[in-house]
Amino acid sequence: MAKLNLDRQESEFLNNTISHWEKHNLIEAAQAEQLRNSYNVKGFDWMRLAKYSFWIALICGVVAVGSLIVDDAVIRWLQKLYYTPDIVISILSGAMAAGLFYIGSRRQKRFPEQVFSNEAVIFTGVLFTACCIAYLGKTFDNGSGHYSLLFLASVFVYGFLAWRMSSRMIWLFALVSLGSWFGTETGYQTKWALYFLGMNYPLRFVVFGLVLVGACHLLKGKKWFAYFWELTYVVGMLYLFMSLWLFSIFGNYGSIDTWWQIKQISLFYWGIISAVVAGAFLLYGLKNKDVVAREFGITFLIIFLYTKYFEFFWDHTNKTLFFSILAASFWLIGRKAEKIWNINTKVSPPNS
Repeated sequence: MAKLNLDRQESEFLNNTISHWEKHNLIEAAQAEQLRNSYNVKGFDWMRLAKYSFWIALICGVVAVGSLIVDDAVIRWLQKLYYTPDIVISILSGAMAAGLFYIGSRRQKRFPEQVFSNEAVIFTGVLFTACCIAYLGKTFDNGSGHYSLLFLASVFVYGFLAWRMSSRMIWLFALVSLGSWFGTETGYQTKWALYFLGMNYPLRFVVFGLVLVGACHLLKGKKWFAYFWELTYVVGMLYLFMSLWLFSIFGNYGSIDTWWQIKQISLFYWGIISAVVAGAFLLYGLKNKDVVAREFGITFLIIFLYTKYFEFFWDHTNKTLFFSILAASFWLIGRKAEKIWNINTKVSPPNS
């Protein structure tokens, strides 16, 4: 039987688990030794190196293109291309995107183990798709400024590509485009006024996040959506809680100038509402064993509390006392978390 190749952290976890089972007579000593010999410790995390290398390569490629554009000869060449019709650029970008998606799809089938290089090819295709849609929008622009339609088109394009290629990364771009469409469409409908149906931008995205999370729960268990369900749920929670955090800071004020003139204490109840929502998701996650809801709930509940601590006490508290209280609070949280962790990992010895 081929041995598993694990990194050091994974192997330490397995060693501790096997030792725990052996200590409490859940497995025989010979079986414990057999389990320990079933895996090897990798000397270096090559997968992580591969992942970061491809991302750095993409970043360096972008920098290289930027450096090339700065060159005088290239600038003169780009000036000639300035008059290239937008539809031509859109078609060329679309062709490049189609080619990259085709190559990426072929690579996924032929070299499924080359995960990160395949994703790098597909990611480049996503960028060319965005360029194609943007220049297509410029081609048919009538001066209305209704460019939110481009984001809406991106949602359908990326959604279809994600479904066709079974790519969570492309699906992530579809979800980002969906949020971008919502923000720009509500702005366009109000002629870029400060409020939409009485809501500023953070409050609008609180509603958007709630709708997305609600849709995830309605679609849970659907086979056609199962592959994208968890990612959609996490992104929906991120939209919701990031918006709640901004909402707890700015309230329902649409103008920074107005916000500067009010006292922080007047926003206190917005913070309470945000904390209650986080607490509700925490309790829901604990009750229903929903890891995503539980983690987002506890994380943002802490963020909300400490945000208010900084808002109310930073300007009015001696810095030594301020950071002493901060240190003591984190120490208490750490002690409580350690106690909970010990309770969860404690296993009662078998009955004699």
